[in-house]
Amino acid sequence: MPTVVITGANRGIGLEFARQYAAEGWTVIATVRDRSQPGGLSGVAGVELFALSADDTGAIAAFGKALAGRSIDLLINNAGIMGPDLPAQSKAGVDADGWLLAMKVNALAPILLAQAVKPHLAAGAKVATVSSQLGSIAENETGGMYAYRASKAAINMGNRSLAADWRDDGVICLVLHPGWVQTDMGGPKAPVAPPDSVAGMRRVIAAATPDDSGAFFAFDGRRIPW
Repeated sequence: MPTVVITGANRGIGLEFARQYAAEGWTVIATVRDRSQPGGLSGVAGVELFALSADDTGAIAAFGKALAGRSIDLLINNAGIMGPDLPAQSKAGVDADGWLLAMKVNALAPILLAQAVKPHLAAGAKVATVSSQLGSIAENETGGMYAYRASKAAINMGNRSLAADWRDDGVICLVLHPGWVQTDMGGPKAPVAPPDSVAGMRRVIAAATPDDSGAFFAFDGRRIPW
């Protein structure tokens, strides 16, 4: 059976990815910050659990080495943070340290993780990174959320370069907008349920061809402008 690596999988979108792929018989390698706190993963049978903090570059490199001998068909870069409290990433002011942490977790870590896992990617493997429509420069008409928006725009560009660099290796790299989802980050009033968001993103991932590598898709299949 195919193998998927999912980061930030103990809750929300990552947990739902783990549930759905496990239900279809995939081998699921899931990462959490603390193995003693697996969250909802404790109820998902057959998941292999690894400790990984997306803000720890050394841990990312070590995780790649821990996969030696494995063949990975899909990497899902799901781990991410909102960044500073919203008043601290707006015209009211900016939390500089919080901004830098958002960039490290949301923009740098997915690239480092993809590079760490690259030696273990199977032929025709895919790398899917959960981004956000809020990272679209073309669609930003409301302002605010400076750090979060900037970090997502940055990973969109990073993925675009990764796709170009790995094109000859046959690796397909995508960034995905999950929608406004009912998670701890999205809140209970969000219109999209996690199962629907993840099912949609899985359809996009499954249908992606080499011609789609480097593209930005919403969970419903819509291409999002940069």
